Amino acid sequence: MEERKVQESFIALYQPEAGELNVPYSPSEETIILENPPRFTWMPAKLENDAYVLELSTTESFEQEHTWIYQPIQLNFFTPDHALEAGHYYWRYALLDQKQEQRISSWSAVRAFELHESLPETPLPGRTNRYKGISDSHPRLWLTQEKLLSFRNSIQNDAEYCGWESFYDHAVMPYLEGELMPEPAPYPNQQRVAELWRKMYLDCQEVLYAVRHLSVAGVVLEDNRLLQRAKEWLLHAVSWNPEGTTSRDYNDEAAFRIAGALAWGYDWLYDELSEEERESVRRILFIRTEQVAFHVIERSKIHHVPYDSHAVRSLSSVLVPCCIALFEDEPKAREWLDYTLEYYNALYTPWGGMDGGWAEGPHYWMTGMAYVIEAMNLIKNFNGLDLYKRPFFQKTGDFPLYVYSPDTARTSFGDIANLGENPGLKVGFNIRQYAGVTGNPYYQWYYERTKEWDTDTKDAFYNKGWWDFYFDDMLYQHDYPAVEAQVPVDIEPVKWFRDVGWVAMHHNMHDPEEHIMFLTKSSSYGSISHSHGDQNAFVLHAFGDPLAIHSGYYVAFNSTMHMKWRRQTISKNAILINGKGQFAEKDKFLGKEASGFIETVESYSHYHVVRGDATAAYQYYVPTLQRYVRETYFVQQSYFVMVDYVDLEEEASIDWLLHSLHEMKLHHQAFMVEGEKGALEGRFVYCSSGELELKQYNDFPGVDDAELEGLPDQWHLQAKTKPAKRHRLVTLLTPMKLQSPKYISYVMDDQDHGIQFYFTENGQTFRLEVAKAYSL
Repeated sequence: MEERKVQESFIALYQPEAGELNVPYSPSEETIILENPPRFTWMPAKLENDAYVLELSTTESFEQEHTWIYQPIQLNFFTPDHALEAGHYYWRYALLDQKQEQRISSWSAVRAFELHESLPETPLPGRTNRYKGISDSHPRLWLTQEKLLSFRNSIQNDAEYCGWESFYDHAVMPYLEGELMPEPAPYPNQQRVAELWRKMYLDCQEVLYAVRHLSVAGVVLEDNRLLQRAKEWLLHAVSWNPEGTTSRDYNDEAAFRIAGALAWGYDWLYDELSEEERESVRRILFIRTEQVAFHVIERSKIHHVPYDSHAVRSLSSVLVPCCIALFEDEPKAREWLDYTLEYYNALYTPWGGMDGGWAEGPHYWMTGMAYVIEAMNLIKNFNGLDLYKRPFFQKTGDFPLYVYSPDTARTSFGDIANLGENPGLKVGFNIRQYAGVTGNPYYQWYYERTKEWDTDTKDAFYNKGWWDFYFDDMLYQHDYPAVEAQVPVDIEPVKWFRDVGWVAMHHNMHDPEEHIMFLTKSSSYGSISHSHGDQNAFVLHAFGDPLAIHSGYYVAFNSTMHMKWRRQTISKNAILINGKGQFAEKDKFLGKEASGFIETVESYSHYHVVRGDATAAYQYYVPTLQRYVRETYFVQQSYFVMVDYVDLEEEASIDWLLHSLHEMKLHHQAFMVEGEKGALEGRFVYCSSGELELKQYNDFPGVDDAELEGLPDQWHLQAKTKPAKRHRLVTLLTPMKLQSPKYISYVMDDQDHGIQFYFTENGQTFRLEVAKAYSL
């Protein structure tokens, strides 16, 4: 009877169902576990003041001698501090009264998982042991006192050590003289203007450069002139209103940079500041850090709904450097740093997973990685925690290598600021970091390729307002070994990033004049965040030319070009159904629902095939759609055969779209794109509803004319079918060198319930069967 009373005193644990945008209940029987120990996540039982006890056992009855008990857990995600033996496990959690150290709720549902052998071991030390042995002196961002003395001695012996002289000449000296940067003015009538928004963060980046570089150089060289100038810049930035134009809510990009500037200045100039100056800097630095922490944890709640690109990035750009700088001075700093480290270990990254992909695309891989690399290096030097051991970071260098190859342009997906140019130097710097971490020689090759061509874009807004290559290069050379590059002659011809639903096909990646690259996607992330309405779309680059392109121009985020064209399916090499594309507006839930998936990727002796299903992506605007699947065959590493299957409840026409930098030549059921070096011939081999109507245009419907001023034309092919309930389209795409034309011969055998297609090149034939489209 007494036992029953005790049990009845527990409150019922609320276990909300995880939605499309929420963190999952994991691990479970269906979970593929990639590291040891597994990461535990669940939906919070309360909106605030929640704490948990978690039990992990080898028995379903949770017998005491076979069970680990973890408490208190402050968040709805957890990484144990020890690896486990391979085997079958069970886990559950409950609410905890931290003061009484007692469970106060019923247990959650019990979940089971299988842990396999030989997984990388990546435990996270518990909060009580996480910072043992850290330095309590300054600096602690990058170099500790001990490492600082060694670095200073090396510089004195060799001014070129780790690129010091270049850093000093190009990244320090420009800030020694001249006027201090004025505090940014507010927007006219408090209405955001893209040009002014960008100027704000560009100016604030200069402040970060000035404070960080002068402080580091002054301390390393023990140069009073540099130190006094660094103090001048720091105290000037401190005088800016933390609730004004550089606050998180007014311009978060500006806020991130000023917070970073104060962190580096406070840490490196600590011994140069009076107590009054320290207090002044510390107070403003805390306010700015708290603004970001409050937004991340209390408003954005990325531990509930992780898909907030800026909030996740602010962990790296703000919370890590600021909390390390304030670690011994502000109790909250430790709490925020714990949150960040636990997030990095359990939930990072919400944009990818087991294969190292990044759902937002390679440009936001570049941005996200740039900041998380810096943060992980600071953490590793601060308390020895090596986040690079996690499987994602061991493999993520593959993502730009395959989907953003160094000789390609306009050949990827998502928001891309340098649209129209080859991958920039910062992508190369990021992937070099992973060369240093993993020893992968292909990553080093990528870095060296970008460095060869990207020699004059340091002042471009997408570089100058974001990072300093001299400072980055100095840190890398000091912290990581040199890796010898290897040309990727024997690289995998097909790469499937299952975690994000992207597939890349390559032939001769190592030779720009012979390289063929085809990229497609059908992603469970849909059009959320910086992704677009482009499930089952493709891009094609061949023989040095972008031939089927990611169309449009980068004007500004939220411009009409961005919202009305680039995010929309009409700008993709995709299809429209009755003139409608995929959902690609601002609603995160609907964007995530407008998804696709890759059904299969298969390789055979003479061809590769990828099949993507984008049905759900179109159903918001086309609720009568039953099925849309696109198959693409890469045959003999020479040409592509694409098959589109569309099934509807009601008749509708299909627009088959392709975009080019050049005006196309249209002839009956064929088109030709001619670039500077390469060409692409497209032929509509079969359409179940009869011949298509081909036309092209060179404007951007819905885009403000002012945004197009001075921009070159692009050309857009629209091949329209007749209305039908069932559509089958077979398209032959043949890339070729402009000066070496070729063709693929083909015949069709229409017998029984299937149609046989035979494609022949140089005596080698590829056979394809497509089921007929009956509309009975």
